[in-house]
Amino acid sequence: MNARQLFLQHVGQTSEAPLCLNIVKALGSKMWDADGKEFIDLIAGISVCNIGHCNPKVVDAIKKQAEAYLHIMVYGEFVENPQVDYATKLTSYLPKNLNAVFFTASGSEATEGAMKLAKRYTGRTKMVSFKNSYHGSTQGALSVMGSEYWQQAFRPLLPGISQLNYNDIDALSQITEETACVIAETIQAEAGVNLPQQDWITALRKRCTETGALLIFDEIQCGFGRNGTLWAFEQFDVVPDILLLGKALGGGMPLGAFVSDKKIMDSFTFNPVLGHINTFGGHPVSCAAGLAAFEVLMEDKIIENIKSKELLFLSKLKHNKINKVSSRGLMIAVHFDSFETNKKVIDALIEKGVFTDWFLFAANALRISPPLNISDVEIEKACGVILEVLNGETI
Repeated sequence: MNARQLFLQHVGQTSEAPLCLNIVKALGSKMWDADGKEFIDLIAGISVCNIGHCNPKVVDAIKKQAEAYLHIMVYGEFVENPQVDYATKLTSYLPKNLNAVFFTASGSEATEGAMKLAKRYTGRTKMVSFKNSYHGSTQGALSVMGSEYWQQAFRPLLPGISQLNYNDIDALSQITEETACVIAETIQAEAGVNLPQQDWITALRKRCTETGALLIFDEIQCGFGRNGTLWAFEQFDVVPDILLLGKALGGGMPLGAFVSDKKIMDSFTFNPVLGHINTFGGHPVSCAAGLAAFEVLMEDKIIENIKSKELLFLSKLKHNKINKVSSRGLMIAVHFDSFETNKKVIDALIEKGVFTDWFLFAANALRISPPLNISDVEIEKACGVILEVLNGETI
């Protein structure tokens, strides 16, 4: 059997029609399949490879750490320098109240840990999330996901979850003194790049402060410069009590984290001791890779160019078959009239060497979230192919 057949037989599947692209190499903003076909990558592993595939400084950091040690002990018992160095670097770029990092192995696990932390610190059990939000697929994270379509097959889920409409100020009255936490994407990604209104996000912060509920911002997709500032919440002058990180955090390696104030985080250290643990959270190789990627992001001043790259995309993506384009930085959604149209566009783009996909809660929208250092030449080429596809008779 060939690789495709073995993949379909022995690897757990998540859809009835996987793409089955056999990618054997990736570098910068490009990927190559087993037949040597080249693709411009407009997805970056869904915002994972922020500084491109196989950045040499990240690869060198992985090699160096792998030669020193891999896994040595359950999280939180040994001083592992890659963890310490990365946590110290991250918190130096965060507000003062976000000074303690709990590393996990994924973004979903970061959501789980933050939910537990909020319950433990506040002594409350009720939680609030928002419709069309995505926070992961584990059962706790699924409980706060904003879509019954994804939840219905796995009930019963966690009790005490209220889901409100994003950007609805009146609904914030449902946050009360019984609410342990409110979890929200700073910018809703899977909803097709849905931005918070300034008065709403300010009122959300105020209501959480008034009621003692912890405010959790999920920046698993939109953190690390994706929206044009290092952290998306900087653009709205609102600071969370807990910050969720993942995807780009590991520089291409599996890594997640939730960040809070040490006085809150220390709730996990007693009654019970080991209040939250995991085996591979903050794996030394992942932390070494993540730190190297973070240093490249900051030292190469990549974020400074995101706005101009966004504007370049927007200037090119003009066509009568495009209903609208919503964006913030290099998180862009190109909206068509239907999923059917969008799927035809996506399939045609892949055939022509441009890789993209759609959004979970906006299936009619084409996703563009490339490496942040994608070149202008690559942007123009990709947009040219998109327009070529839209001008075709089959779309």
